[in-house]
Amino acid sequence: MLFFLASCFLSLWYGGSEDLNNQITFTNNFIFWQIRVPKSITAILAGSSLALSGLILQIIFRNPLAGPYVLGISSGASLMVAASILAGSSFSFMTNYFYGKGFIVLSAITGSFIVTILILFISKKISSNVILLLIGLMISQICGAIQTSLEYFSDSNSLKTFVVWGMGSLANTNLSDLTIYLPFYFIFMLSILFFIKPLNAMLLGENYATNLGINFYKNRFYLILISSALTGLTTAFCGPIAFIGIAIPIVSRLIFKTSKQQVHLFSCILIGSSTLLISDAISNSIFNSISLPINMITTFIGAPLVIYLMFKTKHW
Repeated sequence: MLFFLASCFLSLWYGGSEDLNNQITFTNNFIFWQIRVPKSITAILAGSSLALSGLILQIIFRNPLAGPYVLGISSGASLMVAASILAGSSFSFMTNYFYGKGFIVLSAITGSFIVTILILFISKKISSNVILLLIGLMISQICGAIQTSLEYFSDSNSLKTFVVWGMGSLANTNLSDLTIYLPFYFIFMLSILFFIKPLNAMLLGENYATNLGINFYKNRFYLILISSALTGLTTAFCGPIAFIGIAIPIVSRLIFKTSKQQVHLFSCILIGSSTLLISDAISNSIFNSISLPINMITTFIGAPLVIYLMFKTKHW
Protein backbone atom coordinates (compact mmCIF):
# COMPACT_ATOMS: atom_id res chain seq x y z
CA MET A 1 0.00 0.00 0.00
CA LEU A 2 2.86 2.39 0.80
CA PHE A 3 4.41 1.52 -2.57
CA PHE A 4 1.10 2.39 -4.26
CA LEU A 5 0.80 5.73 -2.45
CA ALA A 6 4.41 6.60 -3.31
CA SER A 7 3.68 5.76 -6.95
CA CYS A 8 0.67 8.08 -6.93
CA PHE A 9 2.84 10.89 -5.56
CA LEU A 10 5.52 10.31 -8.21
CA SER A 11 2.98 10.29 -11.02
CA LEU A 12 1.36 13.53 -9.82
CA TRP A 13 4.71 15.22 -9.21
CA TYR A 14 6.35 14.12 -12.47
CA GLY A 15 3.15 13.89 -14.49
CA GLY A 16 4.31 16.24 -17.22
CA SER A 17 7.04 18.55 -18.42
CA GLU A 18 5.34 21.61 -16.98
CA ASP A 19 7.00 23.07 -13.92
CA LEU A 20 4.62 23.07 -10.95
CA ASN A 21 7.33 23.73 -8.40
CA ASN A 22 7.00 27.49 -8.65
CA GLN A 23 4.35 29.48 -6.88
CA ILE A 24 0.81 28.21 -7.33
CA THR A 25 -1.06 29.97 -10.11
CA PHE A 26 -4.35 29.44 -11.91
CA THR A 27 -2.51 27.82 -14.81
CA ASN A 28 -0.67 25.42 -12.52
CA ASN A 29 -3.90 24.46 -10.78
CA PHE A 30 -5.49 23.76 -14.15
CA ILE A 31 -2.54 21.60 -15.23
CA PHE A 32 -2.63 19.65 -11.97
CA TRP A 33 -6.38 18.98 -11.80
CA GLN A 34 -7.21 18.76 -15.50
CA ILE A 35 -4.12 16.92 -16.79
CA ARG A 36 -2.11 15.20 -14.07
CA VAL A 37 -4.94 13.97 -11.86
CA PRO A 38 -6.95 12.41 -14.75
CA LYS A 39 -3.76 10.82 -16.08
CA SER A 40 -2.90 9.31 -12.70
CA ILE A 41 -6.44 7.97 -12.27
CA THR A 42 -6.24 6.50 -15.76
CA ALA A 43 -2.95 4.80 -14.85
CA ILE A 44 -4.61 3.21 -11.81
CA LEU A 45 -7.59 2.00 -13.83
CA ALA A 46 -5.53 0.73 -16.77
CA GLY A 47 -2.79 -0.89 -14.69
CA SER A 48 -5.20 -2.76 -12.43
CA SER A 49 -7.47 -3.78 -15.35
CA LEU A 50 -4.65 -5.27 -17.42
CA ALA A 51 -3.05 -6.96 -14.40
CA LEU A 52 -6.32 -8.62 -13.35
CA SER A 53 -7.10 -9.60 -16.93
CA GLY A 54 -3.72 -11.29 -17.15
CA LEU A 55 -4.21 -13.06 -13.82
CA ILE A 56 -7.61 -14.40 -14.88
CA LEU A 57 -6.32 -15.73 -18.19
CA GLN A 58 -3.23 -17.28 -16.63
CA ILE A 59 -5.49 -19.14 -14.20
CA ILE A 60 -7.94 -20.26 -16.90
CA PHE A 61 -5.23 -21.50 -19.26
CA ARG A 62 -2.88 -22.53 -16.44
CA ASN A 63 -0.12 -20.83 -18.39
CA PRO A 64 2.00 -18.01 -16.88
CA LEU A 65 2.69 -16.63 -20.37
CA ALA A 66 -0.98 -15.98 -21.09
CA GLY A 67 -1.83 -12.27 -21.13
CA PRO A 68 -4.86 -10.05 -21.78
CA TYR A 69 -3.91 -9.67 -25.45
CA VAL A 70 -3.35 -13.36 -26.09
CA LEU A 71 -6.94 -13.92 -27.30
CA GLY A 72 -6.71 -11.19 -29.93
CA ILE A 73 -8.84 -8.64 -28.07
CA SER A 74 -6.26 -5.89 -28.43
CA SER A 75 -5.58 -6.87 -32.04
CA GLY A 76 -9.27 -6.51 -32.84
CA ALA A 77 -9.30 -3.06 -31.25
CA SER A 78 -6.15 -2.05 -33.14
CA LEU A 79 -7.58 -3.30 -36.42
CA MET A 80 -10.75 -1.24 -36.08
CA VAL A 81 -8.77 1.85 -35.11
CA ALA A 82 -6.51 1.25 -38.11
CA ALA A 83 -9.56 0.95 -40.36
CA SER A 84 -10.99 4.17 -38.91
CA ILE A 85 -7.81 6.21 -39.24
CA LEU A 86 -6.06 4.67 -42.24
CA ALA A 87 -9.03 3.72 -44.42
CA GLY A 88 -11.03 6.73 -43.23
CA SER A 89 -8.37 9.10 -44.54
CA SER A 90 -9.31 8.06 -48.07
CA PHE A 91 -12.50 10.08 -47.72
CA SER A 92 -11.36 13.66 -47.37
CA PHE A 93 -14.73 14.97 -46.23
CA MET A 94 -14.64 12.57 -43.25
CA THR A 95 -10.99 12.93 -42.30
CA ASN A 96 -11.50 15.25 -39.33
CA TYR A 97 -14.27 13.07 -37.99
CA PHE A 98 -12.22 9.91 -38.22
CA TYR A 99 -9.31 11.58 -36.45
CA GLY A 100 -11.48 12.53 -33.50
CA LYS A 101 -10.70 10.89 -30.17
CA GLY A 102 -14.32 9.92 -29.61
CA PHE A 103 -14.48 7.94 -32.81
CA ILE A 104 -11.15 6.24 -32.11
CA VAL A 105 -12.44 5.12 -28.70
CA LEU A 106 -15.67 3.88 -30.30
CA SER A 107 -13.72 2.03 -32.97
CA ALA A 108 -11.47 0.33 -30.39
CA ILE A 109 -14.46 -0.74 -28.30
CA THR A 110 -16.22 -2.08 -31.40
CA GLY A 111 -13.17 -4.07 -32.52
CA SER A 112 -12.58 -5.59 -29.09
CA PHE A 113 -16.30 -6.39 -28.77
CA ILE A 114 -16.40 -8.22 -32.12
CA VAL A 115 -13.38 -10.38 -31.24
CA THR A 116 -14.75 -11.01 -27.73
CA ILE A 117 -18.06 -12.27 -29.15
CA LEU A 118 -16.14 -14.53 -31.54
CA ILE A 119 -13.94 -15.92 -28.75
CA LEU A 120 -16.93 -16.48 -26.47
CA PHE A 121 -18.77 -18.31 -29.27
CA ILE A 122 -15.73 -20.52 -29.88
CA SER A 123 -15.31 -21.16 -26.14
CA LYS A 124 -18.80 -22.69 -26.02
CA LYS A 125 -17.92 -25.07 -28.86
CA ILE A 126 -14.40 -26.06 -27.72
CA SER A 127 -13.56 -27.60 -24.36
CA SER A 128 -9.76 -27.60 -24.71
CA ASN A 129 -8.05 -24.55 -23.23
CA VAL A 130 -4.97 -25.16 -25.38
CA ILE A 131 -6.97 -25.11 -28.62
CA LEU A 132 -8.87 -22.01 -27.50
CA LEU A 133 -5.58 -20.29 -26.72
CA LEU A 134 -4.15 -21.20 -30.14
CA ILE A 135 -7.29 -20.00 -31.91
CA GLY A 136 -6.98 -16.69 -30.06
CA LEU A 137 -3.39 -16.37 -31.23
CA MET A 138 -4.44 -17.10 -34.83
CA ILE A 139 -7.18 -14.47 -34.64
CA SER A 140 -4.57 -12.02 -33.41
CA GLN A 141 -2.31 -12.90 -36.36
CA ILE A 142 -5.14 -12.46 -38.88
CA CYS A 143 -6.05 -9.07 -37.43
CA GLY A 144 -2.39 -8.10 -37.53
CA ALA A 145 -2.07 -9.11 -41.19
CA ILE A 146 -5.10 -7.05 -42.21
CA GLN A 147 -3.80 -4.12 -40.17
CA THR A 148 -0.42 -4.35 -41.89
CA SER A 149 -2.08 -4.20 -45.30
CA LEU A 150 -3.97 -1.06 -44.26
CA GLU A 151 -0.73 0.50 -43.05
CA TYR A 152 1.02 -0.35 -46.32
CA PHE A 153 -1.56 1.47 -48.46
CA SER A 154 -2.14 4.46 -46.15
CA ASP A 155 -0.70 7.96 -46.48
CA SER A 156 2.08 9.18 -44.19
CA ASN A 157 -0.08 11.49 -42.03
CA SER A 158 -2.65 8.79 -41.30
CA LEU A 159 0.07 6.26 -40.59
CA LYS A 160 1.74 8.59 -38.11
CA THR A 161 -1.56 9.14 -36.29
CA PHE A 162 -2.10 5.42 -35.97
CA VAL A 163 1.48 4.68 -34.90
CA VAL A 164 1.24 7.32 -32.14
CA TRP A 165 -2.00 5.72 -30.90
CA GLY A 166 -0.34 2.30 -30.98
CA MET A 167 2.41 3.48 -28.62
CA GLY A 168 -0.15 3.81 -25.83
CA SER A 169 -0.86 6.95 -23.84
CA LEU A 170 -2.39 7.90 -20.52
CA ALA A 171 -2.58 11.60 -21.38
CA ASN A 172 -5.51 11.36 -23.81
CA THR A 173 -8.06 10.66 -21.08
CA ASN A 174 -9.69 13.69 -19.48
CA LEU A 175 -12.19 14.06 -16.65
CA SER A 176 -15.09 13.76 -19.08
CA ASP A 177 -13.74 10.45 -20.38
CA LEU A 178 -13.39 9.16 -16.82
CA THR A 179 -17.13 9.57 -16.26
CA ILE A 180 -17.52 6.81 -18.87
CA TYR A 181 -14.45 4.76 -17.97
CA LEU A 182 -15.00 4.60 -14.19
CA PRO A 183 -18.56 3.15 -14.03
CA PHE A 184 -17.74 0.29 -16.41
CA TYR A 185 -14.46 -0.32 -14.58
CA PHE A 186 -16.20 -0.71 -11.21
CA ILE A 187 -18.93 -2.93 -12.68
CA PHE A 188 -16.41 -5.40 -14.10
CA MET A 189 -14.15 -5.22 -11.05
CA LEU A 190 -16.99 -5.95 -8.64
CA SER A 191 -18.16 -8.84 -10.82
CA ILE A 192 -14.76 -10.53 -10.35
CA LEU A 193 -15.50 -10.87 -6.62
CA PHE A 194 -18.24 -13.40 -7.43
CA PHE A 195 -15.68 -15.65 -9.11
CA ILE A 196 -13.04 -15.94 -6.39
CA LYS A 197 -14.08 -19.50 -5.46
CA PRO A 198 -14.17 -20.69 -9.12
CA LEU A 199 -10.76 -19.09 -9.72
CA ASN A 200 -9.26 -20.93 -6.75
CA ALA A 201 -10.72 -24.20 -8.05
CA MET A 202 -9.83 -23.65 -11.72
CA LEU A 203 -6.21 -23.12 -10.76
CA LEU A 204 -6.02 -26.86 -10.02
CA GLY A 205 -7.67 -27.91 -13.26
CA GLU A 206 -11.02 -28.78 -14.79
CA ASN A 207 -11.52 -32.07 -12.95
CA TYR A 208 -10.87 -30.55 -9.53
CA ALA A 209 -13.29 -27.68 -10.22
CA THR A 210 -15.98 -30.08 -11.43
CA ASN A 211 -15.60 -32.26 -8.33
CA LEU A 212 -16.29 -29.16 -6.21
CA GLY A 213 -19.55 -28.63 -8.09
CA ILE A 214 -18.28 -25.73 -10.18
CA ASN A 215 -19.42 -25.48 -13.79
CA PHE A 216 -16.01 -25.09 -15.39
CA TYR A 217 -17.11 -24.01 -18.88
CA LYS A 218 -19.79 -21.60 -17.69
CA ASN A 219 -17.36 -19.90 -15.33
CA ARG A 220 -14.68 -19.86 -18.03
CA PHE A 221 -17.16 -18.16 -20.37
CA TYR A 222 -17.95 -15.36 -17.89
CA LEU A 223 -14.33 -14.88 -16.82
CA ILE A 224 -13.16 -14.54 -20.42
CA LEU A 225 -15.96 -12.01 -20.95
CA ILE A 226 -14.83 -9.94 -17.94
CA SER A 227 -11.17 -10.13 -18.91
CA SER A 228 -11.93 -9.17 -22.50
CA ALA A 229 -14.14 -6.28 -21.43
CA LEU A 230 -11.46 -4.85 -19.13
CA THR A 231 -8.83 -5.23 -21.85
CA GLY A 232 -11.03 -3.69 -24.54
CA LEU A 233 -12.02 -0.78 -22.32
CA THR A 234 -8.41 -0.04 -21.43
CA THR A 235 -7.25 -0.33 -25.04
CA ALA A 236 -10.02 1.99 -26.17
CA PHE A 237 -9.02 4.83 -23.84
CA CYS A 238 -5.25 4.27 -23.57
CA GLY A 239 -4.25 2.32 -26.66
CA PRO A 240 -2.42 -1.01 -26.40
CA ILE A 241 -0.14 -1.15 -23.34
CA ALA A 242 2.40 -3.96 -23.35
CA PHE A 243 3.55 -6.46 -20.71
CA ILE A 244 1.49 -5.24 -17.74
CA GLY A 245 -0.95 -8.11 -18.14
CA ILE A 246 1.75 -10.75 -18.39
CA ALA A 247 4.36 -9.46 -15.95
CA ILE A 248 2.29 -8.26 -12.98
CA PRO A 249 0.61 -11.61 -12.14
CA ILE A 250 4.09 -13.17 -12.26
CA VAL A 251 5.42 -10.56 -9.84
CA SER A 252 2.46 -11.19 -7.55
CA ARG A 253 3.20 -14.92 -7.43
CA LEU A 254 6.89 -14.31 -6.82
CA ILE A 255 6.10 -12.01 -3.88
CA PHE A 256 3.07 -13.79 -2.40
CA LYS A 257 3.63 -17.53 -2.56
CA THR A 258 0.02 -18.52 -1.92
CA SER A 259 -2.70 -20.30 -3.88
CA LYS A 260 -5.42 -17.97 -2.54
CA GLN A 261 -6.46 -15.96 -5.57
CA GLN A 262 -8.10 -13.23 -3.49
CA VAL A 263 -4.60 -12.29 -2.35
CA HIS A 264 -3.34 -12.13 -5.93
CA LEU A 265 -6.41 -10.19 -7.06
CA PHE A 266 -5.71 -7.49 -4.49
CA SER A 267 -1.96 -7.48 -5.09
CA CYS A 268 -2.40 -7.28 -8.88
CA ILE A 269 -4.58 -4.21 -8.44
CA LEU A 270 -1.93 -2.47 -6.34
CA ILE A 271 1.15 -3.66 -8.23
CA GLY A 272 -0.41 -3.12 -11.66
CA SER A 273 -1.53 0.40 -10.76
CA SER A 274 1.81 1.24 -9.14
CA THR A 275 3.79 -0.06 -12.11
CA LEU A 276 1.87 2.07 -14.60
CA LEU A 277 2.04 5.11 -12.31
CA ILE A 278 5.82 4.76 -12.03
CA SER A 279 6.11 4.13 -15.78
CA ASP A 280 4.21 7.35 -16.39
CA ALA A 281 6.51 9.27 -14.02
CA ILE A 282 9.58 7.83 -15.74
CA SER A 283 8.27 8.63 -19.21
CA ASN A 284 7.82 12.28 -18.22
CA SER A 285 10.97 12.78 -16.17
CA ILE A 286 13.78 11.52 -18.45
CA PHE A 287 13.49 14.45 -20.86
CA ASN A 288 12.17 17.87 -19.89
CA SER A 289 10.57 18.75 -23.20
CA ILE A 290 9.01 15.44 -24.33
CA SER A 291 7.22 12.43 -22.89
CA LEU A 292 8.38 8.98 -23.91
CA PRO A 293 5.77 6.44 -25.10
CA ILE A 294 4.37 4.53 -22.15
CA ASN A 295 4.81 1.24 -24.06
CA MET A 296 8.56 1.84 -24.17
CA ILE A 297 8.76 2.02 -20.37
CA THR A 298 6.42 -0.90 -19.64
CA THR A 299 8.35 -3.07 -22.12
CA PHE A 300 11.67 -2.30 -20.42
CA ILE A 301 10.09 -3.26 -17.10
CA GLY A 302 8.03 -6.25 -18.25
CA ALA A 303 10.27 -7.94 -20.81
CA PRO A 304 13.06 -8.87 -18.34
CA LEU A 305 10.44 -10.43 -16.06
CA VAL A 306 9.07 -12.55 -18.90
CA ILE A 307 12.61 -13.62 -19.81
CA TYR A 308 13.16 -14.57 -16.17
CA LEU A 309 9.98 -16.63 -16.36
CA MET A 310 11.32 -18.54 -19.34
CA PHE A 311 14.01 -19.97 -17.08
CA LYS A 312 11.55 -20.70 -14.26
CA THR A 313 8.65 -22.16 -16.26
CA LYS A 314 9.28 -25.67 -14.93
CA HIS A 315 8.36 -24.49 -11.44
CA TRP A 316 4.92 -23.18 -12.44
